[in-house]
Amino acid sequence: MTIETRSPEETFETGFRMGERARAGQVYTLAGDLGVGKTVFTQGFAKGLGVEEHVNSPTFTIVQEYEDGRMPFYHFDVYRIGDIEEMDEIGFEEYIAGEGVCLIEWANLIEEILPEERTEILIEKDLEQGFDFRRITVTERK
Repeated sequence: MTIETRSPEETFETGFRMGERARAGQVYTLAGDLGVGKTVFTQGFAKGLGVEEHVNSPTFTIVQEYEDGRMPFYHFDVYRIGDIEEMDEIGFEEYIAGEGVCLIEWANLIEEILPEERTEILIEKDLEQGFDFRRITVTERK
């Protein structure tokens, strides 16, 4: 499925709708260049889960946990991960097998430990379409 948005608000709304449909145990991966809108999408996703806390990228902590929505939300940013063993140290397996939903930014860096069943989200810019244009491609892997 491909969705085109033309403003940060539309990107937020796309994330919101996906968050509303998310179920416990699901894993979402989020890819895209720096500045493409991954955080805006994630903020919408969290709001769709009912998270009221402000959501920022957890770049320096690897994972941020939000417990105030309709289920736990685990937001990972593995951009600065130095070694795949760091994921074991934070208990990655427990998160993805848990009762919440996981969203992992820069998941391509930990491809070898991702579950086969996941939803992949790719956000891309196309400046020929306009500065705020985003193409959001969603792929279900089973």
